[in-house]
Amino acid sequence: MRKHFLSLLVMTVMGLSAIAQTKVIAHRGAWKQNNLPHNSIASLLQASELKVWGSEFDVHITKDDVLVVNHDADFYGTDIATATLEELATKLHPNGEYIPTLEEFLNIGLQLKDLKLILELKSSGAGKERTIEATSMVIDLIKKLNAEQQVEIISFDYDACLKARELNATIPVHYLMGDKSPQQIKDAKLTGVDYHYSLFQKNPTWIQEFKALGLKTNAWTANKKEDIQFLIDQKIDFITTDEPELALKLVK
Repeated sequence: MRKHFLSLLVMTVMGLSAIAQTKVIAHRGAWKQNNLPHNSIASLLQASELKVWGSEFDVHITKDDVLVVNHDADFYGTDIATATLEELATKLHPNGEYIPTLEEFLNIGLQLKDLKLILELKSSGAGKERTIEATSMVIDLIKKLNAEQQVEIISFDYDACLKARELNATIPVHYLMGDKSPQQIKDAKLTGVDYHYSLFQKNPTWIQEFKALGLKTNAWTANKKEDIQFLIDQKIDFITTDEPELALKLVK
């Protein structure tokens, strides 16, 4: 009887640990340790090698209606919103990669079955209308590639988040800006928030308030040991970081 009880206790504790464990997301891929270009295919593959939960990347729309993956609004000096894909292809990442289209990027990412693909939809320099158009194109592409189970959407643009939810009821959508309350996020039927880590430090009850409403919590971009540890101690769901190796070590 005692042995059976101990076995059940161990199984229960293991189950609770699995539920509570914070997951690590590599910010712009895992680029820092090997000096890889941000948002490159190489940084995506390295994130998979590290066995992080997810890899974050940024998406813009070009002048000729192509979704591309890059953090900044320009690609080595060429403004993405006012350039065609052909024009962008005249520049290369330092490792020789072209700027990837979102479809190319997702097709590779979808082969990495244990890696979540965290798609940040950037606001277009050409205005709100183009941002909303890009949102619709992102949802259409996710559906086309049957990627709903592996892709999650984040954005600083609240209207883009609302549009994504309007177009699809199940793809996870998280808001980035940090100016919405837990109840507002719940009422908008979003999945949760991805706020700057300092906001959770200034408002230490927020994580539990979001969780109480069934919402997910993520923090960007926590890189220092003490900041990562604070978030882990608060049982945040996800940490987005430029230091995925450190975060994995602290989580474990």
